[in-house]
Parts: sequence; structure tokens; C-alpha cells
Amino acid sequence: MQAQAAPFRQLPGDPSRPAQAFWVQADDGVRLRLAHWAATAGSRGSILLFPGRTEYVEKYAGVAQSLTASGYDVLAIDWRGQGLSDRLLPDARLGHVGQFADYQRDVAQVVRAATAMDLPRPWHLLAHSMGGCIGLAALHQGLPVASAAFSAPMWGINLRQMPHGVAVGMAYLAGRLGRGARPAPGSGGALGTYVLDESFSANLLTTDADAWCRMLREAAAWPDLTLGGASFDWVGKALNECLRLSRLESPDIPALVSLGGQEKVVSATAIRDRVARWPRATLLEIPEVRHEIMMCAPGHRAAFLSAALALFGGAAGR
Repeated sequence: MQAQAAPFRQLPGDPSRPAQAFWVQADDGVRLRLAHWAATAGSRGSILLFPGRTEYVEKYAGVAQSLTASGYDVLAIDWRGQGLSDRLLPDARLGHVGQFADYQRDVAQVVRAATAMDLPRPWHLLAHSMGGCIGLAALHQGLPVASAAFSAPMWGINLRQMPHGVAVGMAYLAGRLGRGARPAPGSGGALGTYVLDESFSANLLTTDADAWCRMLREAAAWPDLTLGGASFDWVGKALNECLRLSRLESPDIPALVSLGGQEKVVSATAIRDRVARWPRATLLEIPEVRHEIMMCAPGHRAAFLSAALALFGGAAGR
């Protein structure tokens, strides 16, 4: 595959192997950054890695190192509006999307690139948070994977004490008033960067100090990769997409779903409800984990990745 090379960054002293990053273009003209890590041991298949909101491919370099050492190629994406992919508003710090279905345009480019690169099969999905919402929708549209592992998937959003209907109504009203591209309250603000603005003790992502420090170093070193809060439009469209997906049947593929006992970002109720309606899904609950099991204490991270690799290996053998 001939593609224009894109930058991929590393912190000083980082021993992990860098990805080969490159640009692709969605069918609506949005430029996207993809990153590929080739397997370093054997060839057992490939993993399509769907990150969460605010994330960027560099964040998963350590995870990719574990997966490639287990014999898998890894292909990750910066979703439209974040990372080094095209930002969608003049205020590039604000997370935004025109329609949630637009993310499926990005998925199409991941599949197109994986096909053009002839990545080893079978393919598997590994998705975190918002990537889990996009990934479930992609499975319903025929994403060609043999299995799927989800980390704290955004199948519902934790709105704290705000009723779902009120949140949707506020987003709708903001759009009608021409304020849909303004930052929604409680989403992190337009200008801030969560890991730089929040204290370690109060953060909702991880209990692991080393992982938190790495996030801090990355955000400080690469501010252009980071993202602030979400727009009213993003919030409203995300809530509607979660509701739409909740009404669909579960895909007929094996799946692993992780949920931390200290989860406060996405809806634990929505995750448990989906797994209860997914005969081929297994729920992995770890009480000590917050939102990001792949960025938490080494033992918990290893437990999730080991379970995911076992799922991938079992699906490949069917």
C-alpha cells in the first residue's frame, strides 16, 4: 500500500517500537491518521484498535507492544476531530462530530487500509470507551472481525444525577439556538486538557501513578494531540447513538467486555444490560479499576489483555 507517511511521536527514552503512521482520507474529505505496528512474533492475525474520545494512537504504544509480541499486527486510528486527524471546528480544542454515523466513514478507511496492506487474518476488534460505541455499530454494519474485546465501552454515558431526557433536551436546544458547537457543561471545558487539569487523586481514568504520569508527560509534550471538552452536538448525538444501539440485537460473534468497579465515565448499567443480552459475550469485572483498564496497574492490565488474547486465539480456531 502506497500511503503518505504521517508523524508518530515518542517520549524521550521510550523503549517501545514506534508505529508506521500514515494518512488516509475519508469519503467526505476528512484526513485521518492511522498507525500500524507489525507483529514481532509469528503471525496469528491482526487487531483493529479503536481508541476512545480525546485519545490518539501514541497512547497505545505500550499496549501494541504486548499485542505484537503475541503475534498480532495492530492497526489504530485517530478518529476525526482528535489526535492528528482533521479537527472539525475552528476551535480545535473542542471535541465535535457532525453526525455520529460519520465515525463509520473512518471505520471504512481502517478496513480499506487493512485490506490494501493485506494484514494477516483473522482480524479482531479491540475497542475502548467511545471506540466501543463506534465498534458495536460497525459490527452491525458487517465489520469483518472474528471476535471483539471491549474496554469500558460507551454503550451509555454516566450522566451523574442528570436524567437522560434532560441531557438530550439541552443538547437539542443548544443546537436549535446555534450553540451546538459550544462546549457542553461537565464535559471538560473547551480549553483544558483533562490529565493536566485534574489531580491524580480525583481522576476518573486510572489508579496507577505510573500510567497517570505517562499521560501527563504526553499531554505536556504534545498539546496538539490532546482534546478538551465535548460540544453540545457531540453529547446529544452520542446519547442518541447509545440509545439506538441499545435497541439492536447483539452481534453473533464472541466478545469480551471489561468493566471497572470504580467506573464513573460510561454507564455500568448499559454495559451489564448489553452483556446479559449477548449470549457469546463474557463480562470481566475488576473492582479496583476505573475507566481505563489498559492504562491501569500492570496486573489488571495484563489480566484484561490475557483474556483478550485468549478470546482472539479461540475465535481464530473456530
